[in-house]
Amino acid sequence: MTGGSNEETEEAPGSETAMKTKQHQTSDGKARAEGLRLFKLAGRPSKQDFVKVYRPNGPQMTWAQRAAVGVPAAKFQAALPAKR
Repeated sequence: MTGGSNEETEEAPGSETAMKTKQHQTSDGKARAEGLRLFKLAGRPSKQDFVKVYRPNGPQMTWAQRAAVGVPAAKFQAALPAKR
């Protein structure tokens, strides 16, 4: 006979797959995920991009040194089109 219940195809609420979807994130994890999302969105700047914005020493400079020059990390992407 056909028309029985579909217990074999439906997952139980406590199954392994249902448990994987309930992940708890800490604020650190959320911040890290947001940073990675923004990094992927902006893309990785090339060495030539650093040279355009920070001059020839740009690739060797730290972000603190770059900020002291006047273009902090948060404003790098905005400064890039202005230097092209």
